[in-house]
Amino acid sequence: MSATTATTAVTDSDVRIPLRGHLRHTGALIRRNLLWIRQDPESMFDALLMPVVFTLLFVYVFGGSIGQALGGGQGRYVQYVIPGMIAMMSMTLSQGVGTGFSQDFNSGVMDRFRSLPIGRGSVLFAKIAVELTRMLFATTVLMVVAVLVGFHIHHWAGLFAAVGLSALFASSIMWVFLTLGVILKNAQSVQAMGFLVLFPLQFGSSIFAPPKSMPGWLQHFTDYNPLSTLADAARGLMDGGPVAHPLWVTVAWSVGITAVMGPVAIHKFRTKS
Repeated sequence: MSATTATTAVTDSDVRIPLRGHLRHTGALIRRNLLWIRQDPESMFDALLMPVVFTLLFVYVFGGSIGQALGGGQGRYVQYVIPGMIAMMSMTLSQGVGTGFSQDFNSGVMDRFRSLPIGRGSVLFAKIAVELTRMLFATTVLMVVAVLVGFHIHHWAGLFAAVGLSALFASSIMWVFLTLGVILKNAQSVQAMGFLVLFPLQFGSSIFAPPKSMPGWLQHFTDYNPLSTLADAARGLMDGGPVAHPLWVTVAWSVGITAVMGPVAIHKFRTKS
């Protein structure tokens, strides 16, 4: 009875908080999360090293053979894979918001937050904002390495548009991982579930290789894979080519996932006992 009353009181106080209060709470929580990163710089290692390792691995191990299939060599593959890897960064780093959220629950930090008169959604929005900052940092590292291995930026406006589109898609996927961070017991479970979702979506897409070389059944999967449309839209924006269809499909996926999973994540966070 007391737990139910406390939950109801917290929810009612959340409803009464004005928009300005939500924004102020979100800003304070963003600052708290950034200060935590400053105290624990090792948490940025994945954002720093993952773009370097993946770029060098795929360019120098698979670049020659796949580049020939694309009608060129390693240089042709660099132009193909880098926009796709921007899409990959948006998906891979998104799971960090779920593991971090789960760790905060297990350490008691979230219990403290939920006892305070702050907006429930502010906690989640702050997490997403900080993870998007990490993603933008990783994308910057990726582009520096890409230029060093021979990538040519033909359209700067297209590059910024591709990064913005990736951030939009990443923010929608983060709602999924926030939900997992609430309902699963620990960060290891969130990470394991994340890999089960990420690997088929990443490698069953047009990120690393053109789908026309895949079996027919896998090509049908890539057609409906949002990472394929995100990668194709990024290529079109950065190198020229068809943009409209993959762009709007990616936006539709992002809006749809957010509309479904955003309320679910906030509800699960409010009612978690």
